[in-house]
Amino acid sequence: MSNYRTPLSRVKGLGSAKEGTEHFWTQRLTAIALIPLVLWLAFSIASLPGMDYIAIREWLSQPFNALVMILFLVAGFFHARLGLQVVIEDYVGSHGARTVAIIAVTFAAAALGVTGVFSVLRIVFAA
Repeated sequence: MSNYRTPLSRVKGLGSAKEGTEHFWTQRLTAIALIPLVLWLAFSIASLPGMDYIAIREWLSQPFNALVMILFLVAGFFHARLGLQVVIEDYVGSHGARTVAIIAVTFAAAALGVTGVFSVLRIVFAA
């Protein structure tokens, strides 16, 4: 079985992390999910009679719009985190800096996503 490993992997003791395929498919699925969500958001915002604060707040206080906006926020921030992780893994050379950057991006995406979902829920339940 060890005959299938490259000489460099035998020397370093490194092999496949077995995570690339899952990451690839998750990123593609979130991209596919974002297509109808972005189209919905664009057409919904464009069809509003006014672009003022009150009109947006009334529009977002409707349950269907709030639910789809929450789906958009979750899928969007998750997709952004996956994409930024790939960029960091490709272009940050130092292992320590790479790890810190990935952790920072993960926490930032989670914090922004939770803030967005909380904001939508606050508008829905305040209305």
